[in-house]
Amino acid sequence: MYPAEMVMPMARELTNEGFIELKTASDTENAIKNNSGTMLLVVNSVCGCAAGSARPGILESLNREKTPDHLYTVFAGVDQEATKTARDFLLPYPPSSPAIALFKDGQLVHMVERHQIEGRTAEAIAKHLEKVYDHFC
Repeated sequence: MYPAEMVMPMARELTNEGFIELKTASDTENAIKNNSGTMLLVVNSVCGCAAGSARPGILESLNREKTPDHLYTVFAGVDQEATKTARDFLLPYPPSSPAIALFKDGQLVHMVERHQIEGRTAEAIAKHLEKVYDHFC
């Protein structure tokens, strides 16, 4: 577990831009199962690739007309119950943080794992997500 005061600024990077933080297993399950349309779920992390590439790339990808209908986030290493439940919905992908998942009508349609984030720029991640939104949103 990470101290709340340490992760709060990292979580706010997303929540200040409209992401809803999921804190419990039931919140997470309800968000995934009960949303129609498209939903972006970010498994946030304290790691450098989350700070340098994932969060900035995700936010940049949302500065356009075609974006997901709903934005949610769980924080790995902090909200353990919510993260575990989110990862259950991300199967068959192994646990990964950071990770970016797109659901459509409750079904996982696209996944970006940590190994696809590491070493990539925020701009590259944004461009990738924009193509995903064009296809599914």
